[in-house]
Amino acid sequence: MKIHFLIIIILLFPSSGILAQDEFTLAKEGQKAPEFSYENNERAVVNLSDLKGKVVWITFFATWCGPCRKELPYLESQVYEKFRNHPDFELLVIGREHSREELEKFSLESGHKLPFIPDQKREIFSKYAAQNIPRNLIIDREGKISTSSVGFNEEDFDRKVKKLEILLNQTSH
Repeated sequence: MKIHFLIIIILLFPSSGILAQDEFTLAKEGQKAPEFSYENNERAVVNLSDLKGKVVWITFFATWCGPCRKELPYLESQVYEKFRNHPDFELLVIGREHSREELEKFSLESGHKLPFIPDQKREIFSKYAAQNIPRNLIIDREGKISTSSVGFNEEDFDRKVKKLEILLNQTSH
């Protein structure tokens, strides 16, 4: 019954972003963010724990996902462009089931300058959720999930940006 209701909601409001977390969410708000490693754009391996002390915004997306494609320009203009030079901020835009080559091609074709990270086998995504994208998380300076959401709408996105600003203005302990 719960699944049927969710399907109806998604069909009626496909990009509503009404779900803060859903039944497919594995890493919940308030929990320590699951550890993972990734290769950054300089081809260096980084662990999430290496970013402790920073505020980290993680977006899981796919190039074929309509709501994801709608969200990316907001992510670029309101988060990446605004905060990329902040010393205590990191943005990870993780392409679920995409290779580095696919993400580089998408970046060239779409014009996005976002720091795309491949997750070809869902190794990172599967630590956070079973399905549903776009999925955004904001990790605080202590490594805990401060905000988690599924889907996209402008109002919800604006709330996440405000939360990011609050977290960045807080000093680490």
